[in-house]
Amino acid sequence: MNTSKISKGVITVLLLIGAVFMMLPMLYLISYSLRPNSDMYQYPPTLFVSLRDITIENYKYILSENINIFIYFKNSIFVGVISMILVALMASSLAYVLSRYTFKGKKFIFSLIIATMIIPGLGLIIPQYQIAVKLNIINNLFGLIPVYTAWMLPFSTFMIKGFVDNLPRELDEAAYVDGASTMCVYFRIIFPLMKPAIAAVSIFNFLTSWEEYGWAQTVISSEKLRTIPIYIAGFFGRNNFTQFGYVFAVSFLSLIPILVIFISFQKYFITGLTTGGLKG
Repeated sequence: MNTSKISKGVITVLLLIGAVFMMLPMLYLISYSLRPNSDMYQYPPTLFVSLRDITIENYKYILSENINIFIYFKNSIFVGVISMILVALMASSLAYVLSRYTFKGKKFIFSLIIATMIIPGLGLIIPQYQIAVKLNIINNLFGLIPVYTAWMLPFSTFMIKGFVDNLPRELDEAAYVDGASTMCVYFRIIFPLMKPAIAAVSIFNFLTSWEEYGWAQTVISSEKLRTIPIYIAGFFGRNNFTQFGYVFAVSFLSLIPILVIFISFQKYFITGLTTGGLKG
């Protein structure tokens, strides 16, 4: 047998094993979301639920009118989409300027962007909270959007800049020769070409805002303004007992918007992610 075929076979097997291990948490989540809460603590535990034990009672409870889960979904989608759009617009324009123009302080600004990428957002929670109080955006969904945007902007700018660096400068020069303005070159030539990079970072940005818990829990106190992570956390220790069936059910439902975003942008995802990481 050819050595290359053996190597490909070994790689395929290893990838399949890796895929199975990666899918186990998802299978566990789905399996336990379809079980009654009384089965959560059975011993010995089983990964897959038997057909006779399958129930949708957890989903019925989560989707019942008295829970109003759709309010929390609406809040999370609103914050995630607005933050994602703002970051896409700001990061793309900043990346274009850093990639195409030379000016005093450019290296310092880019170094500052890189430096802020290593600072965890919640590490600055005290000054962020003080600013939010002064701006009167506490207990308001608009108190989440600016902070999430600030957290996601450095990484998005870095990735999009790497993508723009690989676009031929002849595109800009040809447009300028034809009399196009800077804004025209950006919006009509460069911005449409940025779509793969913007789509790639937008997936990460939406996921970041969708699953963020710490800042949302700090700023939001109103029941009607809570986001999905706060809602899920509310099931832990409720009445001194955690209803894991409900937790798993709502966790699975919370994956649906993420899958929709990923499926919508998947054709751009790999291209934007790999190309954006080639140059900084």
